[in-house]
Amino acid sequence: MRYMTEAPLVFVTYSHDTPEHVRQVRTFATFLRTRIGLDVRLDQWDDNIRMDWSLWAIEHLDKADYILAIASPAYKRRAEGTAPPDEGRGAQFEAARLRDMLTKNLREATERILPVVLPGRSIEEIPSFLNTYSTTRYSIDRIDEESVAGLIAAITGRGAHPMPERGLWPGTGKRLLKSLTDEISWPEQKPGIGRDVADIGGTRYEHGLVLRGKAQGSVELELDGKYVRLTSVAGVLDDAAEPYQVGIFRVVVDGRPAAEATVSRGKPATIDVDLTGAERLRLEMSRPGAGPSPSHSGGTGRAAELAWGDPTLF
Repeated sequence: MRYMTEAPLVFVTYSHDTPEHVRQVRTFATFLRTRIGLDVRLDQWDDNIRMDWSLWAIEHLDKADYILAIASPAYKRRAEGTAPPDEGRGAQFEAARLRDMLTKNLREATERILPVVLPGRSIEEIPSFLNTYSTTRYSIDRIDEESVAGLIAAITGRGAHPMPERGLWPGTGKRLLKSLTDEISWPEQKPGIGRDVADIGGTRYEHGLVLRGKAQGSVELELDGKYVRLTSVAGVLDDAAEPYQVGIFRVVVDGRPAAEATVSRGKPATIDVDLTGAERLRLEMSRPGAGPSPSHSGGTGRAAELAWGDPTLF
């Protein structure tokens, strides 16, 4: 997006086909200057003194932020070199400068030279070197703000439908196991759970929360409202000594269950939880027989072999 503290300088190049066309160009230029606020320059407004029109054109073509090339039959002939040399010398001269700009820097000149088709005119009247069909052209059905919106968007860089901000892709998040710093605290870590590589469902997770030797385990974190999302894979470890065990995984956010999954070896679950505004997070895993969840104090069970794979906070 282009932010301009001053109005863009806009030069209008066209040909004097007929008195009616000349009036229409002047009406259009006046609208852009008085209603839109562009600093438009037009030859009809500078005919009050004797001047060298070729120098006048060079100055405006070189200094203008944008150049509006107004389509018409005579402008197309003169711009493409098919008109007699003594016909519309001004338009021929200005169009030659446009061709030179495009040859010098095609990308820059394509963005700077804007072909305009006024009411009653045709896109077939755009000079061919402006690439009528492969580049954007600006057809003005009526001289009003709605009809010129596309043209103004090209000049200001502010379109009607700007691209929205992109959200966070999971790969750019902060891993719990890489964030044991002052930013993330672990006030409670129950026995049996630790950090280790975890192979789950044939995939290796370098940053795993692994439960071995106990039937249940959990870890809690203070979030302080800093995060918006948690993603992880939950499953039975591929190297589990008891391959037919079942694991129960729960996510508790601010004391309320937010997600739960039951898994078996080779059949992990993907966990994705909204953490917007959350203050506290608890990740639980257990093997059935130890109670409904690790927060349940009763029950006993055989040791689990479970893991959270790459739990990631965003």
